[in-house]
Amino acid sequence: MTGPDLEGYAALRSTAAVYRPARDVLSVSGPDSVSYLQGQCSQDVAALQPGQSAESLLLSPQGKVETYLRLTLLAPDHFVIDTDQGFGAVVTARLERFRLRTKVTIEALEWICVAVRGPASGEALIGKPEVVAAVEWPGFSGFDLLGPEPVGGLGEWVDDRVVRCGDGAWEAARIEAGVPVNGREVVEGSIAAELGLVDRTVSFTKGCFTGQELVARIDSRGSNVARRLCGVVVGSLPGGSPPTVGATAVTPDGAHEVGHLSSVAWSPGWEATVALATLHRRVTPPEDVVVRWDDGDGSHSVLAGSTPLPFVPAGAAAPAEEVLDHPPGRRG
Repeated sequence: MTGPDLEGYAALRSTAAVYRPARDVLSVSGPDSVSYLQGQCSQDVAALQPGQSAESLLLSPQGKVETYLRLTLLAPDHFVIDTDQGFGAVVTARLERFRLRTKVTIEALEWICVAVRGPASGEALIGKPEVVAAVEWPGFSGFDLLGPEPVGGLGEWVDDRVVRCGDGAWEAARIEAGVPVNGREVVEGSIAAELGLVDRTVSFTKGCFTGQELVARIDSRGSNVARRLCGVVVGSLPGGSPPTVGATAVTPDGAHEVGHLSSVAWSPGWEATVALATLHRRVTPPEDVVVRWDDGDGSHSVLAGSTPLPFVPAGAAAPAEEVLDHPPGRRG
């Protein structure tokens, strides 16, 4: 649970804010890199032009998500892959597992990622990092910049006048946008349709790729899955104690456990704790759930509201003052 950052949150909504997310970055190169990645990744890798990026998944042969990542074509036969910190080794191991005699070289890069979000993100960019990837988060579009850390600091890439966003505001924005991360929402056994990632990461026209059968079958059946990533808004808290990651969500009558909170943050816009949880289809947002958790102060239970994702509709870029003064969907 990260604390509030009113200035950072307001800038994300109304102007622009910069944040440095922890990412692992890899280089994948060689004469077989396009054909190899085309067969391993869910996205149409071969359709990328130099400088273009695309989100993708690496799936197990059974179709379960192993890693959520982004590919960027730097030059013919040379890609950069970036993913959440700690999962670069997972990507490397997964790609090496099926590489055999393929002429592909996979190497870790000592690169950083700098994220800029907000309606004025384009005006905030200066300099030329190796990768400038456009990002479309609902309500928080912008850019991710990747490359070796600038000798002169982040001011070589982003105007020094741009607000530096804290962990709390960044996490609230990610949760409200409904963007999953590896190790939290994307865990062993996850299915792309459960996470809302199919439209962002899967091409159904490019031909075969590892794990395609399950993804295609679920899509052909209307993406009907037993669980789905949802938002949770927790208003009134017992003694001001916030729920923790791993807190259990149950039906209001207590009869059924329906999921666990995977990410939690305080949202200045909602004036409430917001969270992500993969909830069983017994819950149809917006619908109440009860959140239960234990901490050093004992056991807690509070009524909360589930919500479809994203929390804030795409394009709802209200001025920061309006967002903060009139939080949508606030629960008392």
